[in-house]
Amino acid sequence: MSTSDDGPGGGAGRMASPDEIGTPRASEERPPPPPRRGGGKVRTAVRGFGEVLITLGLVLLLFVVYELYVTNWKSGYLQREASAELEEEWRSAPRGERELHTDPADGQAFARMYIPSFGADWSFTVQQGVGPAALEVGPGHYKNTAMPGEPGNVGVAGHRVGKGAPFNDLDLLNSCDAIVMETADSFYVYRVLPMADEVDGWAQNQGTQQRCDNVAPLQDKQGAYDETFGRRIVLPDRGDAVAPVPYKPNDPLPPASQASLLTLTTCHPQFSDAERMIIHSVLTNQYRKSEGTGYEDLLAAIGEA
Repeated sequence: MSTSDDGPGGGAGRMASPDEIGTPRASEERPPPPPRRGGGKVRTAVRGFGEVLITLGLVLLLFVVYELYVTNWKSGYLQREASAELEEEWRSAPRGERELHTDPADGQAFARMYIPSFGADWSFTVQQGVGPAALEVGPGHYKNTAMPGEPGNVGVAGHRVGKGAPFNDLDLLNSCDAIVMETADSFYVYRVLPMADEVDGWAQNQGTQQRCDNVAPLQDKQGAYDETFGRRIVLPDRGDAVAPVPYKPNDPLPPASQASLLTLTTCHPQFSDAERMIIHSVLTNQYRKSEGTGYEDLLAAIGEA
């Protein structure tokens, strides 16, 4: 009897391993996956919502870039142009014939503002009007308010974020800080009034500082200025902050009895227009250019050099 493993017919054969016996092929091992039941729709909705959020985030980012950088660049260009034109106007006219612009046209530059505590390079040309076009250039003067140096209230508005943000740091001003308005013929020095919590005891405390000469609370001036402090936060509808007597539009003092004020207004808080920050300052000195006074001389004279 043959002991060969040859299969029938004597051909060579191979014995299957136990694992192969009765085992289907790999393609037959995996049944088709069950049909999806609703999960695909949920994933699609979630994916779509995520894409919407990403898109909104990109749009918001682009808006922030535009508001903080593009508008600043554009306003910087417009401000430099306005400043150069005003300087040329002042320089080309004989000193005694410089026009004071007592009634500037809308959008016309007529003055320059300095705040020494913000740095030697902080200066902005002021335009007439507080509309979007004027404020895009820089600080704007409220029409029908006083002009620099006059009794009453010089009202000036400015952006706090974007468009040059000239009034971004108004919250850093302290009582007695100087705000200088330059016109064709003079420099007018205003100083921030006492804050509400400084009024009591002013004469014995801050009022003793040399830079606070000619600065005092206005609350004892016939009661007319009982709401006028160095800084106030008010609602946007308080346009009477720039009234001749602030917050008293219907009960003004005679012009001869009015204090000479400069009021700055801007949005508050930063990145919001929910409220307004108001800075009130009072005129303390006038320096005439005809006496040879320049801005550097002025800084030395007022102790800000």
